[in-house]
Amino acid sequence: MSADEAVFWRRRARELEARLQESEETLDAIRRGDIDALVVSGAQQHRVYTLESADRPYRVLIEQMQEAAVTLAPDGTVLYCNRRLAEMLGTAQERIVGRPLQPFLREEDLPAFDRLLTNGGRGEIGLQGPDGRDVPVYISLGLLPLEGERPMLCGVLTDLTVQKGHLRELSVANAQLRAESAQREAAEAALRQSQKMEAVGQLTGGIAHDFNNLLTGIMGSLDLVQGLLARGQMAGMERYVAAAMSSASRAAALTHRLLAFSRRQTLDPRRLSPNRLVQGLEELVARTVGPNITLDVALAADAGAILCDASQLENALLNLAINARDAMPEGGTLVMQTANAEISPALAAQLDMQPGHYVTLAVADTGIGMSPEVAARAFDPFFTTKPIGEGTGLGLSMIYGFAKQSGGQVRIESQEGHGTTVRLYLPRHPGTGEEDETAPVPATAPRPGHGETVLVVDDEPVIRMLVVEVLQDLGYAALEAADGPSALELLQEEGRLDLLVTDVGLPGGLNGRQLADAARAGRPGLKVLFITGFAETAALGNGRLEPGMQVMTKPFALDALATRIRAIIEGE
Repeated sequence: MSADEAVFWRRRARELEARLQESEETLDAIRRGDIDALVVSGAQQHRVYTLESADRPYRVLIEQMQEAAVTLAPDGTVLYCNRRLAEMLGTAQERIVGRPLQPFLREEDLPAFDRLLTNGGRGEIGLQGPDGRDVPVYISLGLLPLEGERPMLCGVLTDLTVQKGHLRELSVANAQLRAESAQREAAEAALRQSQKMEAVGQLTGGIAHDFNNLLTGIMGSLDLVQGLLARGQMAGMERYVAAAMSSASRAAALTHRLLAFSRRQTLDPRRLSPNRLVQGLEELVARTVGPNITLDVALAADAGAILCDASQLENALLNLAINARDAMPEGGTLVMQTANAEISPALAAQLDMQPGHYVTLAVADTGIGMSPEVAARAFDPFFTTKPIGEGTGLGLSMIYGFAKQSGGQVRIESQEGHGTTVRLYLPRHPGTGEEDETAPVPATAPRPGHGETVLVVDDEPVIRMLVVEVLQDLGYAALEAADGPSALELLQEEGRLDLLVTDVGLPGGLNGRQLADAARAGRPGLKVLFITGFAETAALGNGRLEPGMQVMTKPFALDALATRIRAIIEGE
């Protein structure tokens, strides 16, 4: 044996002796229960420790835990696990200890698990046992450095199966609730649509009933007039003409109430004092309600100014006074009062109005009152508790529409047997409102024209014919057009033009306001009178009319139209 061979075998013998010594120490440790086994993974060796080596009293506790406990080598090899992990995986502990945990994980969770092995931490992963069961768990791993040895990772795995099941049940329950909610919303929408259609039916039925009565009066009177004219008789004609005019006036009042309810009436808002307005109505209301009802007027000395249509407000208060009178057939007390009110955001939400400063005008009575069901429907169009023929059911709906169109609100407080209070809320405006409002000009006979030229634009032939004939009778030169484009052609011609009288709603793609603007582009300062059946606020510029522009609401008396035309031309 050469010297080199002798050296090699001596070194090999020492290595074998060291390994034998280590093996004997390991076997002694296993016998003592300090470790469970020695796991060889490639070129690496891992001692698989039991908890009894350091914390024997806690081994039973760890084995009885509801959570899985595990000790891992840095490469994921299981050095220890309790029985709960074995139960989760559906296999024996000895089939887990000494093997990598990665084969027991879902493939998509392997990258996350590798990060946990490197840095420790928490996360949700899924375990898969030999039977293919998928067990969702929440794992928490922490590094446990060991002196002189490679660090280990200790962790706890919590089974989320029950929680996930509850979440699935909650998801199913939520889906069912959403489906039920959608069905309920659909049912409520169908009910609302049905109620809307019922309201429309009541509205159209009420309109048809009232207009049929009014048209019968008009048509019957005109038939009788035609009969008298055919026979050459003039006696008695005035009576039939007066009857026709009376029915027509009532029809006009009905349409005004409908427009008020729909908030499309043409208003003429001016700043005024509510106290002065109520004082001006006091005598009329007293005569209207009669001597057996005591009228009490309570006016707040500091009541602010309001901006609204004075005539519409007077009509609303008079209507409320008449309702109060009808609610007190045996007599009682009627109170008209004014006050300032500051509406907070919380109260505004309850009253369905904007918060801010308001003036209230209230009409209260000591009459029979209303039930909650009747009070809830009081503002519905054509709803009335009066006998047939004694009320249209448009009074309160008209007041409601007027209040909303004026930027305010109206509310009813009533109790059966204890009377009713109807309170109007109108926005308060700067100033006292004590400025002297323009006094109404008494009606006079229309003044004749002096050869001025007026262009009349309306798509209704009868209206054009009547207006043109009145203008010609008064000495005006009248031009006419049925739509915007035809009127523009006349406006582009040379010649004098003193006034444009136009409907707001016109066919041909050009409304009255657009026509007026185009006319003024070629004829600066041209005076314009809009005539309209309802307040097309968008077409009229949302109520903002330029100087020299005015609006008049249909229907109107032809004498009133002629008077307005003369005043506009003369700049009054």
